[in-house]
Amino acid sequence: MIEKLDQSSEDVLGFKASGDISKADYETMIPAVEAALQTYETVHMLLDLTEFKGEKAEAWGADLKFGRDYHKKISKMAIVGDKKWEEWLTKVAGPFYAVEAKFYHSAEIDSAWAWLRT
Repeated sequence: MIEKLDQSSEDVLGFKASGDISKADYETMIPAVEAALQTYETVHMLLDLTEFKGEKAEAWGADLKFGRDYHKKISKMAIVGDKKWEEWLTKVAGPFYAVEAKFYHSAEIDSAWAWLRT
């Protein structure tokens, strides 16, 4: 499941990915991103992976399409998690999903929000 976080505001959007992500879960993010892009040229995004388990094969196409469609429109992306592979993912996938991406440990989530708002 992907849910929009309450700390989201205007051009700073936060989402929490929990469990196994399906193709339908992208329908939560896309309208929020599109709505922000109606007013702002780019958006900043936080993705909280602390409860993320994996992505179903059916979601891979939606994931790649999201990256292709919004890469240049997401100027900053903060990925929040606790696992080493999530930090590695930020370095590898970041260039495909955002102009600039940074990893933050879950204890540093406030710093991630602050970075996105600058």
